[in-house]
Amino acid sequence: MSENIRVLLPEDELAGRIAELGAQISKDYEGESVFLVCVLKGASFFACELAKRITVPVIIDFMATSSYGSGTVSTGVVKIKKDLDLDPAGQNVIIVEDIIDSGNTLNYLSQVFKDRGAKSVRMCTMLDKPDRREVDVHVDYTGFTIPDQFVVGYGLDYDQKYRNLPYIGVVELD
Repeated sequence: MSENIRVLLPEDELAGRIAELGAQISKDYEGESVFLVCVLKGASFFACELAKRITVPVIIDFMATSSYGSGTVSTGVVKIKKDLDLDPAGQNVIIVEDIIDSGNTLNYLSQVFKDRGAKSVRMCTMLDKPDRREVDVHVDYTGFTIPDQFVVGYGLDYDQKYRNLPYIGVVELD
């Protein structure tokens, strides 16, 4: 079986939308700073590009999480595999995700940061798949809403491949 990648969101469209998100975050936090929490591995490309476009002071740190379950089915149980190096207490935390589907990870992380004393907790995602939502989460900053298709590129992978693509593509299996 081989896979073909069809372009869904070209590089220039991604860059334009990330610039808009950066401008909105900068406006919303004027006179303050933000603590970006990048959820690894997929959000790394997006988080770095977003941070470059935010004009207020930015602190950035990284987390890795995993959901337990068999195959592609999430049980809703989230485990932190790599925790932050910095303390989010008193910070304006923005959780940066590559894609939101079930909402389980963001729901869990939002509570974690509230429990750790964050001043505020907001969510930012490059891609949102609302058709896959299992948990109601409020996403403050959304790059693109997409249909329920398997996508890669710009940090997203298929079997650890295709993260390096400069665009978002749909995987079509032969």
